[in-house]
Amino acid sequence: MQLFYYLCSEFMDKKRIYHIIEWVVALAALGYLIYRMAIYEDYATLWATIAGMSSLQIAALLLCVALMPVNMSLEAWRWRTLLPMSWREAHQQVYYSKLAGLITPWRLGEYPARALLRNEWPQTLSMGAVGSATMTAAIVLAGLIGLGVFGILDSIYYYFLVALLLILALVFAPRLLRRWAEVSHRLILISIGQSFVRLVCWCGQLSLVLFALGGLGDLGILGVLCKSAVYYLFVTITPNVPIVEVGVRGAWAITLFGSMNAALAGVLLWGINTLLPCLIWPFLRKK
Repeated sequence: MQLFYYLCSEFMDKKRIYHIIEWVVALAALGYLIYRMAIYEDYATLWATIAGMSSLQIAALLLCVALMPVNMSLEAWRWRTLLPMSWREAHQQVYYSKLAGLITPWRLGEYPARALLRNEWPQTLSMGAVGSATMTAAIVLAGLIGLGVFGILDSIYYYFLVALLLILALVFAPRLLRRWAEVSHRLILISIGQSFVRLVCWCGQLSLVLFALGGLGDLGILGVLCKSAVYYLFVTITPNVPIVEVGVRGAWAITLFGSMNAALAGVLLWGINTLLPCLIWPFLRKK
């Protein structure tokens, strides 16, 4: 009986420690968010741009904001495919990981944060490696397609490269990822497909906010979607830490779309998809 009470007390102590860590991460991230908002110096330009928008542009911006929970739900969908759980649990872990990713270099804290809520470290981190790999694969493949559409890569070498990458991913991915988790070709394909769906949501959001801020130029629907895919490719492969991520996104936006409005769109979309989820998590957390 004494052993039973001892084990219970040890378990409660661990739960208390996890709970404290959970709140330390959350408060640190929210503090960082407040700090970034306080030192941002270009609110005048932002408000002036928004004030000059037409009703259609405002509607596009509101639709972009409305797609944020869709984006998060798509990530929860990907996550619960890799690790079966309820929708509520998946959403809690996905939103909380945004907080941890905000204050860790290269967003390395996202999957450990999910493991913290699950209290299943090896399995969660293993499947997190798989999820990260499939999302990166989808971004790289879509970005290469975008580069090919704009003729940046020679067509023969381009299609050969895309086909080679697809073959290598399907043949070797399960074998390479098996060091972290037991995965199958079917699971890899499903996760990559889900990642493409989420990437389409990102590209749609970027297109909407570009339209809202007048940063589209003469691009058609196909053009803006392809350039958006290239934009996410460059953002993904550019080494950065959260404290300078806004600058990286703005720089690539102005490089690809050619206007300061596009740079502002990249920054604003970062706020919609990164900062808003951080503010929502306290309302979704476990009691």
